[in-house]
Amino acid sequence: MLQYFLGFPRVYKRIISVASDVFFLFFAIWAAYALRLEHQLWLPSADQFIVSTVSVAFTIVVFIRLGLYRAVIRYMGDQALLTITYGVVWSSLSLIVLGYLFQVFVPRSVPIIYGALAFVFVAGTRLGVRALVNRPLQRSKESVAIIGAGETGMQLASALSQGTEFRPVVFVTFEPSNHKSMVNGLPVVSIEHIEKNMTRYRVQRLLLALDVNTKVDRKALLKQLEPLSIPVQTVPSMSELVAGQARINDIRDLEIEDLLGREPVQPDAAIVARSLFGKSVMVTGAGGSIGSELCRQILRHKPKVLVLFERSEFALYSIEKELESINSIEGLAVEIHPVLGSVVHRRRCESAMRAFGTQIVYHAAAYKHVPLVEQNIIEGVQNNTFGTWHTAEAAIAAGVERFVLISTDKAVRPTNVMGATKRLAELVLQGLAQRQTNTHFSMVRFGNVLGSSGSVVPLFRDQIRDGGPVTVTHPDIIRYFMTIPEASQLVLQAGSMGQGGEVFVLDMGEPVRIADLARKMVSLMGLVEKTEKKPEGDIEIVFSGLRPGEKLFEELLIGDNPQGTAHPRIMMAREVSLPWAEVEQLLAQLTAASQAFDCGTVIDVLKTAPTGYQPNSDVSDLVWCRVDDAAASEVPVSAKVSRLTFNK
Repeated sequence: MLQYFLGFPRVYKRIISVASDVFFLFFAIWAAYALRLEHQLWLPSADQFIVSTVSVAFTIVVFIRLGLYRAVIRYMGDQALLTITYGVVWSSLSLIVLGYLFQVFVPRSVPIIYGALAFVFVAGTRLGVRALVNRPLQRSKESVAIIGAGETGMQLASALSQGTEFRPVVFVTFEPSNHKSMVNGLPVVSIEHIEKNMTRYRVQRLLLALDVNTKVDRKALLKQLEPLSIPVQTVPSMSELVAGQARINDIRDLEIEDLLGREPVQPDAAIVARSLFGKSVMVTGAGGSIGSELCRQILRHKPKVLVLFERSEFALYSIEKELESINSIEGLAVEIHPVLGSVVHRRRCESAMRAFGTQIVYHAAAYKHVPLVEQNIIEGVQNNTFGTWHTAEAAIAAGVERFVLISTDKAVRPTNVMGATKRLAELVLQGLAQRQTNTHFSMVRFGNVLGSSGSVVPLFRDQIRDGGPVTVTHPDIIRYFMTIPEASQLVLQAGSMGQGGEVFVLDMGEPVRIADLARKMVSLMGLVEKTEKKPEGDIEIVFSGLRPGEKLFEELLIGDNPQGTAHPRIMMAREVSLPWAEVEQLLAQLTAASQAFDCGTVIDVLKTAPTGYQPNSDVSDLVWCRVDDAAASEVPVSAKVSRLTFNK
């Protein structure tokens, strides 16, 4: 019957609503007189009937004017109840006024009793219909518990109640005194009793909705939630809500900061702002994970010019459109210039720097994926080492004031070509810092970046969603981690602190065991790890073995005596460097080996250079190995060289 009513055209629904209100208003007047006069079968006089009819008609007109009949009962909220209250008050007043004007007997208590009954009947019927309509919808929703009973949690519960996916059933509070209370019609339980209450309320998902000022140890909280094997998700940050970038009910997977297990390092915004405001800044590799975030951070410090230097057309197009949107919406008035080009082309870099009067360069362009660089050695050397050299020489020639290299912890005692080429890039900048003083060179070294292209976090998420297995190279492998915004802010901070030749490193706390990170993600996505003891588990973690060039742990410092800086979490190391003449000799040897496509000689040069490079596997360059196989099959060497010799 109810579904049949819901299928009526809207005009019919309004007619039925008006008719039911007329009936209930007449009934409320009759009941008010009957209660007041204590007559079970009270019959109104003709005058009383006329006054009642006029009053009811007036009330219906008031309801129409207030828009009560335009409200959709399924989504009726507080505003509709307020409308009914206004209408009932006017209805009661009309009954008093009409009784006075027509000299009809209306006891003083009747309008009061009538108003109360009219509100109960008119509002009650609508609330009842809303409950009946919404009950099947609510039952089909997924039951969720909201962790955080503050303002954010209230907003989330209200938004989810109007949605179609989730049904909030309980709040979880961090205040023991609020245990077993009611908030917004939902029970509140203490975090200490979360385990038994999740079963009691049949919770299928946990949503983190913590207020900004809530002092909660997120690492300890997640550790407490892991054994529940219930998916844990979060809501957008307050800054995203204020900026209009997201809605409160945009549920998403846990923030990367939560998986990190420590508080992000905050930069000194004043120092960074002073170093960037009104300057002309270039970012190489502007379309990459780090480069694009650098551009976003730099843009908000209002430089005069921001040059996006990128070799990938699509990546450059994407970041330019995003930055132009931010620039327009926030009224930053920054000149943004997308420049296609490669860092290995010195003259292209120099001409771009001169054209825009570049004062600061952030060099983020590099090949960073260890296995890929291991299989493409020459390209890794060209992009990471020679690209840094050519860009730095272009910066000197163009009169750039500051040049900041984004380095990696893999440059410390490297076991792979990627790390060795980045360490050699550091040596190049240290040598150039000694050769001249007009351009200040500095380097920023940090660990793995969560959420970047090639990061384990999105890889693990995809593997878990696909049903596993989750692949980890070794059970004991550990890594330092930081977030993309955190890494970018550190780079900007170091760029404002460098005086020439420094290597800045971040105190990143304790390293993270990759296998533990994988297990945490499995648990927080509501699944159980499949092991020999738990063969019925959902996701298996498989250890695939270390890849070529990979080691169990990374370091951030070569020496043991880091110096402090103005920032409590940033350290500075002046490590072993070479005079420019010796660096130049190494570059000449690498140039000759690269032009001859002699990967063996390239590896030898990297090992003899003071990079600390100690490869833990044989040369695995894909093309070089095939050439060797061809040579072993008696392919003429001249043919081999003619196919592969090149000049850059």
